[in-house]
Amino acid sequence: MDIAWILIVIAGILEPVWVYTLERSDNFRDRKWALLTVLVVIADLYLLSVAMETLGAGMSYAIWTGIGAVTTFLMGVMVFKESTSWIRVGCIFVIIAGIVGLNLVSGGVI
Repeated sequence: MDIAWILIVIAGILEPVWVYTLERSDNFRDRKWALLTVLVVIADLYLLSVAMETLGAGMSYAIWTGIGAVTTFLMGVMVFKESTSWIRVGCIFVIIAGIVGLNLVSGGVI
């Protein structure tokens, strides 16, 4: 597996991490959580930019946002006790199908 794919997966997983730290920062009033948010965002965007060199901007961004959306949804359900209505779960499956579809038509790894 190419390192770019590993980096984009890590970057996608970092997205809900900074969403969580942003939530904990209380609109950046809690400086410890605010600083952690900024550091995670910087690391996240750096990994995304490195992956883009190999995978291209469109593919990288689609995969990054897809992984971020799915994992943020899961975090919302597990940590913040958000709804798991059938429509929300169905929409997440549409996102996953879109990522897989993009990969298939572009000769990706997945």
